[in-house]
Amino acid sequence: MEKLLNDGLCPEDVKKLDIQQLRRLSGEIREFLIENISRTGGHLASNLGVVELTVALHKVFSSPRDKIIFDVGHQAYVHKILTGRCSRFPTLRTRNGISGFPKRSESEHDILNTGHSSTSISAALGMCRARDLKQEDYDVIAIIGDGSLMSGMAFEALNDAASSGTNLTVILNDNGMSISKNVGAFSKYLTRLRTRKTYRIAKKEYENLLRRIPLLGRPIIAFTEKIKTILKYIFLDDVFFEELGFVYMGTVDGHNIQSLVDVLQNSREIKKPKLIHISTQKGRGYGFAELKPNMYHGVSPFMISTGKSSLEPEECYTDVAARTLLDIMSNDDRTVVISAAMIDSLKLIPIQNKFPKRLYDVGIAEQHAVTMAAGMALEGMKPFVAIYSTFLQRAYDQILHDIVINSLPVVFLIDRAGIVGEDGETHHGIYDMAYLSHMPNLVIAAPSCRSDLDGMIRLAALSRVPFAIRYPKEKVYDLPGSAPLISGRASRIREGRDITILTVGTLLEQALLAASELEDEDIHVEVIDVRFIKPLDKETIMDSVSKTGKVITVEDGVLNGGLASCVNTLLKNTDSEIINMGIENDNIITHATRKELLDSVKINLQNIKINAKILHQNRKEDKV
Repeated sequence: MEKLLNDGLCPEDVKKLDIQQLRRLSGEIREFLIENISRTGGHLASNLGVVELTVALHKVFSSPRDKIIFDVGHQAYVHKILTGRCSRFPTLRTRNGISGFPKRSESEHDILNTGHSSTSISAALGMCRARDLKQEDYDVIAIIGDGSLMSGMAFEALNDAASSGTNLTVILNDNGMSISKNVGAFSKYLTRLRTRKTYRIAKKEYENLLRRIPLLGRPIIAFTEKIKTILKYIFLDDVFFEELGFVYMGTVDGHNIQSLVDVLQNSREIKKPKLIHISTQKGRGYGFAELKPNMYHGVSPFMISTGKSSLEPEECYTDVAARTLLDIMSNDDRTVVISAAMIDSLKLIPIQNKFPKRLYDVGIAEQHAVTMAAGMALEGMKPFVAIYSTFLQRAYDQILHDIVINSLPVVFLIDRAGIVGEDGETHHGIYDMAYLSHMPNLVIAAPSCRSDLDGMIRLAALSRVPFAIRYPKEKVYDLPGSAPLISGRASRIREGRDITILTVGTLLEQALLAASELEDEDIHVEVIDVRFIKPLDKETIMDSVSKTGKVITVEDGVLNGGLASCVNTLLKNTDSEIINMGIENDNIITHATRKELLDSVKINLQNIKINAKILHQNRKEDKV
């Protein structure tokens, strides 16, 4: 039998398929996803869970005229396959390949560049209101998971959307972390009844008939509505969305193509806000992912037969941070950890197992996480907020307003700092130094090696002021003979007389390699590990620069507001010659491996040497 999934597959082809063929297509897509993601890595469990839903969406709606917006977007792989990108799928998350998230520059079917959660309903409502103002006619569909729906922004959007009266479709993809109970057969019956066109027509005719009855018509209608409301409260737990103002349809089996197509087609007849509640299984169709969906959310290349990674396991900075934190908690019962739905990826499961009452996963609610930490600190606890750099920026105001202004001893463990690689522009942690460095009384530290990270966390545990530690997603670096850690002090790693290299974080390794190779060319480089962006060790830096007069700063963050800005301000009244190596502020970094991306922005061994030679040549010319 000829396969339905082919390189030229597009939404118009999907529309021509019958239900049986759609089921076949769904099975082929699952096999395709498992086979390809096993080679490239990527988001596996979430995409396996939305195969039938995405197929049904493209069967019923007409993309790109109808706008389909995936919240977060890590579950949009099937959407990419069905919109002409099947042949390019083997390039997923590779340099110059297709992105792991929706990307407007990639396809007209990708409506919004996404990567962070809880934005879909707001964006969809905005598009609906623009459509209404332009008097156009098309559908807008927001697909949001039960986890993302717990974010404050999603609730804000629901509140506004429900009262808007506009034709908006929200699909709640409930894959096990439901905000309400499953409501059983009676709910399914009501859903079928409520979404049938015949029911809506009958209801309207019934109301029109009663209105014609003098005196008694309207009271009977009101009484009927009261009875319906009472019955809903008796038989149903889930009346939240209807009370808000949505037409609620659910719960629908998210793996039953016929049910999905029926409810989506029927929903198109309802020209006001409606929410379709579907139930799906993360990892559907791949046994290992079904058993442990969290472990197969984002995967590296793996062996299909065993489910195990094809890569050799490497200890990373996340492992070091989690172990140190566990040790601190074992000796100080005031220490608590707060995370925003990242317990697994931040390696916090051992802490959860040992100290379940002192680890708080607040869900996708970064703002709440930070301000809750403020409250705990006010009552004498020592909160550690463990979070990705890219997600911490969602809580900027809370860091400044609730932590920094109150000068509370909250510690931020900022994972995935710097360029992270394959997840691309929405996930790079290149802005944290810039958005934190101007905040008063906030210590910002960046370890260059294993011992530094361990020491910084222990130092932060004793701090009486806000403290942020940024570290990357990469293999841990061991620096032999690392100098003892002193708060606010840099470390002179290598002596030299010609050029000063100032590095922050793990780029120290590249600087030391460059200095070693430059020594062979009679260029003597002094390498300083800054360690603390705030407070900056002005004494050590000025001492070195007074000797060399030539400076290179190296960082994997944006230049404006980061290490470069701090150093340039410090040296502005000197005759020093400075070259800043970092990311230009208007440069949006896409997806590839971390090494490929660092090479693309010229932050590597080769370019450190090139810049050092430029400065050294200038030194020679100055002497002439």
